[in-house]
Amino acid sequence: MDPDNITLAEQENPPAQEPPKQEPQRGFLAEWTVTIILLLFGTTTLVQAYVIPTGSMENTLLVGDHLLVDKLSYAPAGSLSRHVLPYSNLKRGDIIVFRYPIHIAETFVKRLIGVPGDRIRLIDKQLILNGRSVNEPYVYHSTEYIDSYRDNFPSEPNVNVVEPAIDMLQNHVRNGEVVVPERFYFAMGDNRDSSLDSRYWGFVPRENIIGKPLIIYWSYNAPTDELTDQSIGVRHLVDVLLHFPTKTRWDRTFRLVHTYALQ
Repeated sequence: MDPDNITLAEQENPPAQEPPKQEPQRGFLAEWTVTIILLLFGTTTLVQAYVIPTGSMENTLLVGDHLLVDKLSYAPAGSLSRHVLPYSNLKRGDIIVFRYPIHIAETFVKRLIGVPGDRIRLIDKQLILNGRSVNEPYVYHSTEYIDSYRDNFPSEPNVNVVEPAIDMLQNHVRNGEVVVPERFYFAMGDNRDSSLDSRYWGFVPRENIIGKPLIIYWSYNAPTDELTDQSIGVRHLVDVLLHFPTKTRWDRTFRLVHTYALQ
């Protein structure tokens, strides 16, 4: 698999009493068009093509959104390049693309909620950041019920969380809040009720962060399995050829991906 051509492997949060499931893998043809263009022009060291296969970032990013991701923005700045290239620091509210800490061959997209030193908790779905209730206009709640772990976090898990999350809960909780350690970050999906994120697998290491989405260059209304299952990749290609005008979400084409600064 070409490491410069990875689909964002997003997975909906499992039902309350079931363990999180493994993220789906990308399909072979998911972003073939732009990938070829980028390879021809040799720009994949700066910009990378991704496709969103599931709904954990709804309604900010939809299943079938094809993104161009800026790989330069969070790169370490050199003594000279810091003055001429647009490097930026990671900020709360940024949408970030990163290698999944549990399986780095997979790539996720989430919103950065906590930076080193931040204190995080959820009370009845409401984010409390550094002791203050935070307004999050981008958050989408797909369920009305309150889950004891998902929505009142940190707490005793009612699902099987993976080992890094267990370490987070055992060693990085102070006074009922998760405290983000140095060189790590805390990320959650905008579809807060249906996102496999730092609540379930722990912190994001700084070195795993690839960049941030810049623009939705194409959005196509396709189901998750067509974007992740290689065995039906040809079927997806045929579907695109037959229904490109009607299934393309034209109102999302060339839409910029904006961040929202969290205070």
